[in-house]
Amino acid sequence: MISSDKSQVSLPVMGNQKPDFMAPGRKPAWLRVKLPAGPGYGSLRQTIDDNRLHTVCESAKCPNMGECWSRGTATIMILGDVCTRSCGFCHIKTGRPPELDLEEPLRVAAAAAKMKLRHIVITSVNRDELKDGGAGIWAGTITQIRAASPGTTIEVLIPDFCGHWADLQTVLDARPDILNHNIETVPSQYHRVRPQAKYPRSLELLRRAKERGFLTKTGLMLGIGETDAELMVTLGDIRRQNVDILTLGQYLQPTREHLPIDRWITPEQFAHFKQAGLEMGFSVVESGPLVRSSYHADEQAAVVTG
Repeated sequence: MISSDKSQVSLPVMGNQKPDFMAPGRKPAWLRVKLPAGPGYGSLRQTIDDNRLHTVCESAKCPNMGECWSRGTATIMILGDVCTRSCGFCHIKTGRPPELDLEEPLRVAAAAAKMKLRHIVITSVNRDELKDGGAGIWAGTITQIRAASPGTTIEVLIPDFCGHWADLQTVLDARPDILNHNIETVPSQYHRVRPQAKYPRSLELLRRAKERGFLTKTGLMLGIGETDAELMVTLGDIRRQNVDILTLGQYLQPTREHLPIDRWITPEQFAHFKQAGLEMGFSVVESGPLVRSSYHADEQAAVVTG
């Protein structure tokens, strides 16, 4: 287990004011992305369609979809594509989810086997209306992937299960390789960004997973109202849970109905935050304008799993 004795490291920040690196408005040049194209994209598109799967890449309008799909990687989203929560940043549909698809774990496993994946990332919508929050489908998906593709490492990006820790244990008992749960933002912004979530609850989830011996991961988006000083405190909170992998990326407003962009963070500032995270003791810090939770997840997994 990595020591947390560096979690109090402080690097120079610009006080409690949000530094005006660039006023919100037209996207800066460093946020240009590749359009989906090429044989890798086409092959993955066909596999997803054939197995009637959802991807968070599409549902959340990920800016890296072109790059990732072209190299044959995508993040599969289970439990449907309708979420019971209404986070201010998220493009996934909110509403009444459909009935559970009990065959979904088999289809996800078939897709993983067909693509011969070294690493797969699975996420889900929140299903707060279910008695187990969807934990049974989560466990079944992990188990089926193990059976169909035993050489694939499995990363799960899970919801908080409303703090019902028995449901978390159901997922942990299926033994994913990496347990990811995103903090998303600093505590002062939770009422806007994650109104149905609780900052201490998310920290506790990460702590519980680490105490059970799992490699853990979390991520935040920047430019949604946080200050540099708040961010540094939050990174310290996360590191005290002995989290292994940290991702930091620029918030992009999906539609006019979502929270506005507060500021554009420059690549140089992302590099500063990466250095701060590494000095705190995170094993891997992926920090950049276009970084998302599953961006280059296969490479991160290779670092921490050896």
